[in-house]
Amino acid sequence: MHLNVEQRGRPLLVGDVMATELIVVGLDAGLGEAATLLERHAVSGLPVLDAAGALAGVVSESDLLRARATDYLWAQWQSLRVRHLMTTPALTIRPDEPLSTAARRMERHHVSRLVVVAEDEETRAIGVIAISDLLRAMAEVPGEEPPALPETNPVAPVPDLDPGAPEERGD
Repeated sequence: MHLNVEQRGRPLLVGDVMATELIVVGLDAGLGEAATLLERHAVSGLPVLDAAGALAGVVSESDLLRARATDYLWAQWQSLRVRHLMTTPALTIRPDEPLSTAARRMERHHVSRLVVVAEDEETRAIGVIAISDLLRAMAEVPGEEPPALPETNPVAPVPDLDPGAPEERGD
C-alpha cells in the first residue's frame, strides 16, 4: 500500500491509514475460534461485537496468552468464551483524528491497536489502526525530521564510565 504524505494539503488522519476490512469475533465465540482468526489473519487483536453488531470490546493475543499461562483459565479453555477474557471497553479513535493522537493513545495504554469507530456512532466499528499502520505512514514521510528539543532544556551529556573501576563493578 502506498500512502500519500498529505491528503488534499493536510496531514494524514487515522481514516487515511486504517485497515477497513474488519476481522471481528462475537461475544460468545470460543477462545479457539478467536485464536484461529488471529493466526489466520496475522493480527494481534480483534474487535468483539455483540449480537446487534455493536462494539463490545477487544480480544488480543495477550488475553489468550494470559489464559494459557493461568492454570485455572487453561483448565476451562473449552468452556470459556471471548466475553470472559476481552478488554472492555475497547480503546477507540475516530477516523478524523490525527495520527499523533492515535500514537499517543496506543503508547499511554500500552496497546498495539485501536478500533476506529464511526464519527456519529461510538459503537459502530469501521476499521482498526495498528502500530504497523503508523510505522508505515512514518516511513513514507520524506525528509521529515522529529521536532527539535527546545534550547532552554538541553540534554546534559553523560560522562563516560570506566567499566574497569572497582566501584562501578560492585566489587
